[in-house]
Amino acid sequence: MVVATETSEFSYLPHQAQALNVPVPPVERVVLRLADGRELSALRFGDAPPVVTLLHGAGLNAHTWDTTALLLQQPALLIDLAGHGDSSWRDDLDYSPRTLARDVIFALENWTIEPQVLVGQSLGGLTAAAVASARPDLVRELITVDITPGLDTSAGPAALREFYAGPTDFASRDELVDRAMSFGLGGSRADTERGVFFNSRIRADGRVEWKHHFAHLAAQAMAPAGASSTAPDGAAAPILDATGWDDLTNAEAPITLVRATSGFVSEADGDEMLRRVPAAHVIAVDASHNVQETAPRELADLIRAVAHSPA
Repeated sequence: MVVATETSEFSYLPHQAQALNVPVPPVERVVLRLADGRELSALRFGDAPPVVTLLHGAGLNAHTWDTTALLLQQPALLIDLAGHGDSSWRDDLDYSPRTLARDVIFALENWTIEPQVLVGQSLGGLTAAAVASARPDLVRELITVDITPGLDTSAGPAALREFYAGPTDFASRDELVDRAMSFGLGGSRADTERGVFFNSRIRADGRVEWKHHFAHLAAQAMAPAGASSTAPDGAAAPILDATGWDDLTNAEAPITLVRATSGFVSEADGDEMLRRVPAAHVIAVDASHNVQETAPRELADLIRAVAHSPA
């Protein structure tokens, strides 16, 4: 079982589980060394081989799925994509879905023993589609959450880029929480404190900085004219281009699109998915873009139903 302490990344789970009236499964952090020397990190829920793998969106990390994973009560693998959480940053700044998919494929080859119900939200959804297209043997079902290829997500990321364009390090996590809440990000202060805890780290000098690479790239990209910057134009945002349609149409696994009614994917976008991938299912959920946080029970029920369906 998880040992919860004040400094443990799993210290929030017992309280979450109690509120949800579910048991806390065994949870551990696992790490893979990649061929180029980077590390890929993930959380493994349950003591059996994973049947569900979850991929988060840009600027998030594996812990965004904690509530969903607790409600699932299924063996699950929650991966920190490159440049996020405890996974290494990429020196080439390439966080496009097909590049991220190569790490995920390696993870599935090493951490799973059967085709997965592969669930990806936002950037994770396009990454999941790339995995399903390249390695159909690894994916039993594909669930993409509030994303379609070529979707204009500029409104959401624009607000986040403004938020991340400020300081990249802070005197304390409380200072960072205050900044997030001043931008209207997060929900209650407790929820924001939890999110900041998982998305930040304390440096050797005692300063607190964001874990994910995008925050640092955003700050560099929006630096004043003449300031030094190593980030190319647009590096602060992931590449969400239309090439993902090829991945979806080439995927052999059944596909479900979960559309958040207050998210980025419109009803017209859902219709476009059905036009391009007629066999897909589109399900609307009353939630905002981060469905795994704003409607975790509905999402968990959907995933569980797929996981329990005949292969």
